Amino acid sequence: MQTLSWIDWTVLAVTLIAIVSYGTWQTRGSKNVQDYLRGGNTSKWWTIGLSVMATQASAITFLSTPGQAFNDGMGFVQFYFGLPIAMVVICMVFIPLYHRLKVYTAYEFLENRFDLKTRTLTAILFLIQRGLAAGITIFAPAIILSVVLGWDLLTLNIIIGFLVIIYTVSGGTRAVNVTQKHQMVIIFFGMLVAFFLIVSKLPTDITFSKALNIAGASGKMEVLDFSFDLNNRYTFWSGIIGGTFLMLSYFGTDQSQVQRYLSGKSVKEMQLGLLFNGLLKIPMQFFILIVGVMVFVFYQFNQAPLNFNPVGTEVVLNSEYADDYKNLQKQHQQVFIDKQNHIKTSIHSKKFNDSQYLLSIDASNEKLREQARSLIDKAADKQKIKIESNDKDYVFIHFILNNLPRGLIGLLLAVILSAAMSSTASELNALGSTTTIDLYKRNTVEKTEEQMVKASKWFTFAWGIIAIGVACIANLAENLIQLVNIIGSIFYGNVLGIFLLAFFFKFVKGNAVFIAAIITQIIVITLYFLNENELINLPFLWLNFVGCVIVISIACLFQTINSNYEQLKS
Repeated sequence: MQTLSWIDWTVLAVTLIAIVSYGTWQTRGSKNVQDYLRGGNTSKWWTIGLSVMATQASAITFLSTPGQAFNDGMGFVQFYFGLPIAMVVICMVFIPLYHRLKVYTAYEFLENRFDLKTRTLTAILFLIQRGLAAGITIFAPAIILSVVLGWDLLTLNIIIGFLVIIYTVSGGTRAVNVTQKHQMVIIFFGMLVAFFLIVSKLPTDITFSKALNIAGASGKMEVLDFSFDLNNRYTFWSGIIGGTFLMLSYFGTDQSQVQRYLSGKSVKEMQLGLLFNGLLKIPMQFFILIVGVMVFVFYQFNQAPLNFNPVGTEVVLNSEYADDYKNLQKQHQQVFIDKQNHIKTSIHSKKFNDSQYLLSIDASNEKLREQARSLIDKAADKQKIKIESNDKDYVFIHFILNNLPRGLIGLLLAVILSAAMSSTASELNALGSTTTIDLYKRNTVEKTEEQMVKASKWFTFAWGIIAIGVACIANLAENLIQLVNIIGSIFYGNVLGIFLLAFFFKFVKGNAVFIAAIITQIIVITLYFLNENELINLPFLWLNFVGCVIVISIACLFQTINSNYEQLKS
């Protein structure tokens, strides 16, 4: 693996320093809550749209999604099918209400509609899930730099976390919005460059259409799955139903997103910003997945490592399992040669219809990779060190470091780190705002504007430290982007149900909602662990739908029983 040149370091350093400095300088001196928490309500629709997109498009998107496509193909895009539906509903229902009430956080509305304890509970649920997610968005870029620099993850988590804390604490919401607009420009440019370079590195007789044929024959181009099989995590139905509920909750009730569009100049600017995000997000995710598929095709003509984590490979080759691992590497190389010969024959005959042989080769290759991961885990346990044998999230960074020209490596690393900083900044900003407005201000004596801004900065700083702590104990799990969505799905259905009760079920009161929310959260967490232990079959996306339905049903039931009881008493 090649090391970074001075050109790469220059591009990377200048980009990151410019982002932090610009965000801090442009938004210095925010003295009142309006400016600090809502950016002075000056944002235009394109700033809102890009900021909303940047909040969701963390480093995990650009690090993990190509690896997802490399391993599992294009089916993941179905996860986003509910997004346009959710954007329309939020524009019609949520935004006009938030704007009319002039709230700083989404949870203020719940006290007006129900009571203080329901507002506090919902805010705490948000703080828990978003605090965990913020740690993972710090952990993702730390993986990159650990590969590039050879530094330990603990040190990198601390450095990246403090970089984000600097401009988020100093400038508040406006700093986040200002920096995210420029970060998204860098991200779009960098991913386009990566795509064209990958295609250009394919053999001269492999056009883009032939590359898609090769990927299709290997099962990577299956975008739509209309089956109702719950064993398939990503289907059209899970995307439309589970995805819609997840996106409704994320964009409509998650303060990290609500705070982005509440900074808009008017209702129209807010709505246009969200619709812009809804129209662009699916094509963007589709494109990022295509980048991952092209990386897969590239490695059909270039030998891929048995495991994409170079640290894991180094550890196992310096252990007692080295001979076993080298034997797997030889088998892996032979599988590559067999597959390459078959692809060349298929290209020559212009037939890619019979994909069974390619799929069987891929299955054999995956078995070798599973054995390799097992050996890496054993070697790490023997040496009492922590190594990530699951290498999905290392695929794209391995390709970047080994195959892109100098200078562009620095640009792509800047893209991924910019995405990390933008998403983490939004999360810390929202965590600080929610803690200040929904917990601190609501439960203390009246504070001055200056005291509120100061408190918000300290809470943002504290959440930054907590996020760094979470990052230091995080694991890759199966895939980082899935891990973030799993955490969200455990909480989002319940939170969305609370808001839908507030909007559409006028007869339901605060006590019924509060009790229902606690019961529902316990049920959803239980369902998740039952699924993880294979006692039931309920993919995590469906938890958004299930949680929403359960909390609404229980609240309505409790309220009906209570109302009937009150009538009997009277």
